[in-house]
Amino acid sequence: MQSLGERAASDNRRKVLTGPPTRWSSPLTRILFITATRLGDAVLSTGLLDHLLRTVPDARISVACGPVAAGLFQRMPRLERVIVVEKRKRDLHWLSLWRACIGTRWDLVIDLRGSALSFFLPARRRAIMRGGRRNGHRTLHLAGVLGLDPAPMPVAWFDAPDRAVAEEWLPGAGPYVALGPTANWTGKVWPAARFAALFARLRETMPTARPVVFAGPGETERALGQALIDRLDDAIDLRGTLSLAEVAACLSRCALYVGNDSGLMHLSAATGIPTLGLFGPSRASEYAPAGPRAGFVAAPGPEGDAPIGGLPVEAALQAALRLIG
Repeated sequence: MQSLGERAASDNRRKVLTGPPTRWSSPLTRILFITATRLGDAVLSTGLLDHLLRTVPDARISVACGPVAAGLFQRMPRLERVIVVEKRKRDLHWLSLWRACIGTRWDLVIDLRGSALSFFLPARRRAIMRGGRRNGHRTLHLAGVLGLDPAPMPVAWFDAPDRAVAEEWLPGAGPYVALGPTANWTGKVWPAARFAALFARLRETMPTARPVVFAGPGETERALGQALIDRLDDAIDLRGTLSLAEVAACLSRCALYVGNDSGLMHLSAATGIPTLGLFGPSRASEYAPAGPRAGFVAAPGPEGDAPIGGLPVEAALQAALRLIG
């Protein structure tokens, strides 16, 4: 197991982020932040927003993102609005976004999609992320857009009502073990039987632990989650029933999260709880969970081309125990 979060946390202790680059030293009050469609990439981008909130105290921020990620930003401080970008044929969604933004004189436009849209909006400053694949973790790519070193870690925003919902679902002290058996494609899905076997082994160390199964909305996610729930006697079912802020609040009450490479994995790491990502045919060097107590374990084989079925329960168990130890 390797931990990006531990390394980044150490870096953050050595070097405090003091503000945006000097070329943006003039006041920034209206910021447009264009981020990802997918949940995982959107979560990873929250570190940049957190940096802006801490270093530009007068900023009002509008976030443009896909519908799946929209709920992620609803509790963000100083949010002006969330602009939902619905995918349309012939890239007409960019025209819709332009129409939604053209009436504002922006102090800063941050475009993590690398689109041409930013050049057609009235803006004093622009920061545009170039496209294409490159080495290194996604948080490092994102940090480069604002010239930040070290990379700011993702955060999760939720409030008191969200915590109240979480306390209703997960009362008392637990401990609760969160399990994320779903992903956006089946190649990344660790078998449900191994999740169940892993939890049984964890219960040897945590006898009173209860499993909590998380999944997104939709029939595919529900089916993948059900395959695990059927193997657990006392699982708490949190599949697609809560808002993202409520999910984050529930995750924050858990002693451990173990899940496939997915948006929920990244959200869990952003809450700060011990989070173990399970990797097979996706690149942990680029998309390992990023947080203060996050790590990953990968199936044996070439990175990005290793069958997830090759990941044994024992390897996941030892990695999980090191995280909570």
